[in-house]
Amino acid sequence: MKLAVLGTITAALILGGCATTRQHKGVVLDSQLAAGIQPGVDNKDSVEKTLGRPSFTGQFTPNDWYYVSRDVSQVAFRNPHVIRQTVLLVRFDPKGNVAAVQRTGRELVMNVKPSGRQTPVLGRQRSFFEELFNNIGSVGAPGLPGQGGGNGPQ
Repeated sequence: MKLAVLGTITAALILGGCATTRQHKGVVLDSQLAAGIQPGVDNKDSVEKTLGRPSFTGQFTPNDWYYVSRDVSQVAFRNPHVIRQTVLLVRFDPKGNVAAVQRTGRELVMNVKPSGRQTPVLGRQRSFFEELFNNIGSVGAPGLPGQGGGNGPQ
């Protein structure tokens, strides 16, 4: 009897570790408030009062404000999976008035997979020993810069 209860508790703990977790990251965007921002009517102060501070501003264009909202799901120790993402871009003119409002979704999410955990390089593939012993015998060889026998300046 005790063994069955202990087995049930152990199984519940093991299966509990594999549960799916859902998280919201970024700003909580209210679609009605975001739809109320109008080009030519609103300015930086009114947008900040309506939506709050942006998630980040444009690196090269500080008049671009980005509001990023993302919902992710994760099973145990696996990588998170994006369920829903919304990026609201509010672009201002030089005077600080709203020039444009753009909304994008998950279609811009890009999944980058590294190629075999190595950086691809152009050129010849050399083994470890070729790299290690490649310069043996070439030190002081004629024709190298700084040596007396080459065509270079002396």
